Amino acid sequence: MAQTGARRLLLVTTNYAPEPAGTSRYATQIAEHWAAGGAEVHVLTGMPHYPAWRLDPAYAGKRHAEEERGGVRVHRHGHVVPARQTALRRALFEMSLLRGALSAAPRIEGLDRVDAVAAQMPSLAAGVVGARLAARYGVPFVPVVRNLLGERAAAARAVERRVLRRAAVVGASHETLVAEVAALGVARERIRLVPNWELSPQASRPREQMRAMLGWRPAQTVLLHCGDPGDGHGLDLLVQAARTDPTLRVVMMGDATRRERLRARAGGLPPNLDVAPLPDEAELPDMLAAADVLAVTDPGVPAELTSCFGAGRPIVAVVPESSGTARELARAGAGVVVPPGTPGPLLAATRTLAADPTPGAGGPAYAASHLTREAGLAGIDSLLAAALPMPSALPAASDVPPKPSALPAAGGAEVPPMPSAVPAAGGAEVPPMPSSVPAAVEVPPEPDELPAEADVPPMPEVPPAAGRGVDDAEPKQEDGLAPGR
Repeated sequence: MAQTGARRLLLVTTNYAPEPAGTSRYATQIAEHWAAGGAEVHVLTGMPHYPAWRLDPAYAGKRHAEEERGGVRVHRHGHVVPARQTALRRALFEMSLLRGALSAAPRIEGLDRVDAVAAQMPSLAAGVVGARLAARYGVPFVPVVRNLLGERAAAARAVERRVLRRAAVVGASHETLVAEVAALGVARERIRLVPNWELSPQASRPREQMRAMLGWRPAQTVLLHCGDPGDGHGLDLLVQAARTDPTLRVVMMGDATRRERLRARAGGLPPNLDVAPLPDEAELPDMLAAADVLAVTDPGVPAELTSCFGAGRPIVAVVPESSGTARELARAGAGVVVPPGTPGPLLAATRTLAADPTPGAGGPAYAASHLTREAGLAGIDSLLAAALPMPSALPAASDVPPKPSALPAAGGAEVPPMPSAVPAAGGAEVPPMPSSVPAAVEVPPEPDELPAEADVPPMPEVPPAAGRGVDDAEPKQEDGLAPGR
């Protein structure tokens, strides 16, 4: 329970418990950590729907819901849940999230003030809503960037640029993201590296026992894909690999609906490719450890990579050599990188690693020394302290000292006030901010940049339980814009 006069924090995130995906679990652990430290924590989020992209039946037909979870007050709003990911459907999804969050925020009882607003990205809606609410309350905006959509869509990049420039300080989960955020015009001194941390416990069952439970034959090489089968990254190559080598068993995680979508996308699935049900949090480590080789196809350092390191199995990453995933894999010494394109290099690497899994041995040690939950949450605390100094003992509201004009950085050094003109990625300058407004604390709304509540079109009707919020007659084209989780 929050202490009297405690800091009041608002976290805006598209995904939250009980969703099992990485982004949801990070948001949940952050919020509950703040609450355990004595803060009063509110979370503004959507209805549970991921990774199945189907509305949780327990929330069917609800426009708003409020619940208590782990000492955190969770405020949910209704939104469209597209059954398939296309450019139009993703746009409707983000717009409905935006509309729902902006309409839900005023309904949060007693939330007349907050001390800081945090947001989790790549969700564009979470970023826009977080920036607007921070401006409304006149408090620091602190986004945590775990991935960016702008590399795949110019419109998304424009929104990300405008949102992140409004931040007091930005957290980036990998150094490649630090560079990308800086390229959007955010000053380097306002960007902090806050790496992902390992979410899963260690495996508890013997490998052979788990393989038998999963129906994997002892002598059969199993290549297990780590990530969402709908994320649009390298899945066609995995299907090609299964077709090229019938002796290899390729496994992806998902539900029956996801299997049918993958089947339609690939024009049928080979018999040696399985879409296995997504295991719960306790069983995931056992499933990862039971595979011979783990495949990662997302170049943006997905949250699942930390769990792969902990599993101790060799990893083959089908990503560009310059990607964040490739760098992290090399740093951990936990596998090899092969180029996207044809299945030949993937198959060769899989056979080599299955015969000699030694390259996977570095993963657990790296996770234990660099990716602990304690270190990750300490990084989040430092990020918040850079925008809003967090006292060691939470005083009463009357004892809280005034906010300094220059915000202390995580390591104790001062972050200088935001310059009057911040160089944009291409060299152009952003128009100067009013000198009377503290740059890192209060940014007035800019109607020409972020859509105001009145500019957001009405939210489409939330389907009762089917979870399909848009017309299914639209052509089934994939755009690869599913969020990085």
